[in-house]
Amino acid sequence: METLILFCVMFILSPGVWTWRTVLWVAVGWIVGISLGMLCCIYVATLHENDLWFSNIKEVEREISFRTECGLYYSYYKQMLRAPSIQQGLSELINDNATESMRTINLLQRMNIYQEVVLGVLYRILPVQAYLEPVYFYIYTVFSLQAVYVIALFITSWLLSGSWLAGALTGVWYILNRVDTTRVEFTISLRENWSLPFFALQIAAITCYLRPHLKPIQQKVVLWLMFLATLCFCLTWQFNQFILLVQALIIFTLDCLDLISTEQVTCLYLVQVSSLLCVWLLQFCNSMILGSLALSFIVAALFVKHFQRGLKTGGLAARLGKLLLHTVLVLALTITINYLAKQALQLRSDEHIFKFIKSKFGLGPTRDFDASLYLCEEAFGLLPLDTFDRLAGTLLAYPYLVTLIVLLVMLALVTLANLCDSSAVGRPLKGRCEARPICMRADVAYNLLHTVFFGLLAFSTMRMKYLWTGHMCAFAAYGVCGKELWSLCLNMIHCNTKTKFWPKLMTEVSELREFYDPDTVELMTWISSKTPKKAVFAGSMQLLAGIKLCTGRVLTNHPHYEDRALRERTKQVYQIYAQQSPEEVHGILRAAGADFVVMEDSICYERRHGRGCRLRDLLDLANGHIMDGPGDNDPDLVHASHPRFCESIKTDGPAYTALFTRVFQNKTFHVYKLKRGKKRAKADREPVAMKDKTQ
Repeated sequence: METLILFCVMFILSPGVWTWRTVLWVAVGWIVGISLGMLCCIYVATLHENDLWFSNIKEVEREISFRTECGLYYSYYKQMLRAPSIQQGLSELINDNATESMRTINLLQRMNIYQEVVLGVLYRILPVQAYLEPVYFYIYTVFSLQAVYVIALFITSWLLSGSWLAGALTGVWYILNRVDTTRVEFTISLRENWSLPFFALQIAAITCYLRPHLKPIQQKVVLWLMFLATLCFCLTWQFNQFILLVQALIIFTLDCLDLISTEQVTCLYLVQVSSLLCVWLLQFCNSMILGSLALSFIVAALFVKHFQRGLKTGGLAARLGKLLLHTVLVLALTITINYLAKQALQLRSDEHIFKFIKSKFGLGPTRDFDASLYLCEEAFGLLPLDTFDRLAGTLLAYPYLVTLIVLLVMLALVTLANLCDSSAVGRPLKGRCEARPICMRADVAYNLLHTVFFGLLAFSTMRMKYLWTGHMCAFAAYGVCGKELWSLCLNMIHCNTKTKFWPKLMTEVSELREFYDPDTVELMTWISSKTPKKAVFAGSMQLLAGIKLCTGRVLTNHPHYEDRALRERTKQVYQIYAQQSPEEVHGILRAAGADFVVMEDSICYERRHGRGCRLRDLLDLANGHIMDGPGDNDPDLVHASHPRFCESIKTDGPAYTALFTRVFQNKTFHVYKLKRGKKRAKADREPVAMKDKTQ
C-alpha cells in the first residue's frame, strides 16, 4: 500500500518536460528521500536493540517489554499465529471470550487491530519463517513505517518548495528531533505508530491535490491516493475521528476564507466521509464512528453550504456577517446531528473523552474517575516548555517561527483582499493570484492552517505533539528552501550554534543497555506454570495487558478504554486499592468472574504522582472518602469505615484469609486466589501451587 502511494506521488511530482538534467535531479531527490527514510528506520531499530538488548533476552522478557496496551495489541498478533488456521484465528477474534471475563466480544469491532491480523496472515503465508522470528517481523514492520513517515514528509516539503533540498532538510530535522517527533522505539505497538505514517501520506496527497496546474487525470489519481491513505489511517487508530474533525475544521476555514474552490472542498469532505464509512463497515458497523463529531460536522457543513448560496457575495461587513451566521448554523447543526445520532445509537463509548476535555478546561466535574485518570498523567498535560529548548537546539524552532509569522501575515492580507473583493467570486484562484501583488497558494494555506491547528492541539495536550512536530519539520524546511521565504529566513537566522549533532547521534546508538525486570518475569512464569489456562485475573489495566500477552489468561479489564461497560468494570476492580472491606472487594471481583487478583506495591504505595493524582486518591475521591496524607480535603468528604484493602490484606487477618489465599509474592507483586463456596468452577479443580517468597 505505502509503495503504491509513493510511486504514484512520484508520477505526480515528475516534471512536465523531461530532460537529462531534470531526470537526474529528480532521481537524486528520490534517492536522498528513500535514504533518509531508511536511515530513520535503522536509527530507531538500533535504539530499541541497544536499550533492551532485545536480541539476547528471553521470549518472556521480550513480551514484557511490550508495556501496557502495547502488550494487549501484540497478543492478538500472537493469537493469529498460534491459531490452527487463518479462518480459525479470525473466528477467535470475532468471538473472543478471553479478553474480558464473562463476556464475548468482537475484537475487530471493538479495537483497531486489523494491522495485527494482516501481519499475522502475512507471516503465515510468506517464506520468512525460517530466518525471521515472529516478533522481529512485527517490530521491523513498525520501524519500516517510520521510513514511510519520513518519505511522506519529504514529499510534502518538496511539493511546497519545489525542491527536494527542502525534503532533505525535513528528514534531517525529523531524525535530529527524534525525542519530540516519535516514541516508536519504546512504544512499538501503540496505534499512533501505525497510523501517523498514513496520516503523513494523506497530508502529502492533500498538498499535491491543492497544487495549481494539476491535470484532471492527476487530480483523480491523487484523490484515490488520499482516500487510501485516509482509510489506512482511520483503520489503525481509534482516535481517527477526532483527528479528522480537526482536519475538517481546517477545510471549513479555508472554504470560509475563500482560499480553495468549492469543488476541492466537496472532494476533501467526501474523501473523509467515505473513509469513515468504509472503516464503519470493516469494523462490523461500529456505532462509535456513526456517532462521531467528525461525521456530524461534515454532514452539517455540506448541508448548510448547499442551501446558503450567497455566502461569498457583498461587501466586507456583509460577508463577515454571513460568515458568522454560516459558522453558527454549521456548529448548531453539528451538535444537533451528533446528539440525535448518539441517542438513536445509544452511544456512550466515547463519553470519557468529552469528560476529559470538559475537566481539562474547567467545564466539568473535577472528581470524575475516568477524567482524572487522564488528567493526572503527564502525557495529557500541557506541552512542557523544555520542548522548545530542544527544538531550538537543532535550529528547527527559529525558521519555523519566522515562516509561521510571515505566512500568517500574508494569510491575513490575502483573506482581507478576498473578503473585500466581491468581484473575485467565481474567478479561478489562479487568476486572482496573477492580479494581486500578494497571494497564497491553496496548498501553502492548507499546511499553514494545519500546523496552527495541530500546534494548538499539541500545546493543550502533550501526547498530541507527535501529530505536530513531524509536520513542523516539513513546514520549517519549506520556509528555508521555498522561493517565497528563503532569503528572509536565512537573513534572520544566524546558524552559528556550537551544537554538534553527529556526535550526539553516535552516542545514542552506541549506548548499550539491557532489559531487566526479574519480578515481572517471575510473575509471568508462575502464572504460566501454576495456574489453570482458563483462570481469570484481575488487577491494573497495564499489568493485565502483559498477562494476556505472556500467559494467554483471561482478564477482567484491559487498557483499551473505549467501552463504557469496561470503564465501569475497571473502576470497580480498582477498588482493591481503595478503602473497602474484604467482603465488598471479594463481591466485586467475583461479579467480574475473577479467580486471582494481582496487587502491585507500586500502585498501593504510589509516589510517582502528587497527592490528589495517585490512583488511590482518585478512588477515594470517587468514593467520597478523605485522602491519605497531609493536605486539604473537600468538606463533603468523610473518613472511610475500612482501611485500605491493598495494605490490610497483607496482615493476613481472619476477615481476609476467609476470602483470599495468598499464592504468590515477590518484592513487587502479591497474588491472591479468591475463595468460593461449595460450588466450584471447573478451572478451580486444577491444583494451584503455593509459592511464598519473603520481601
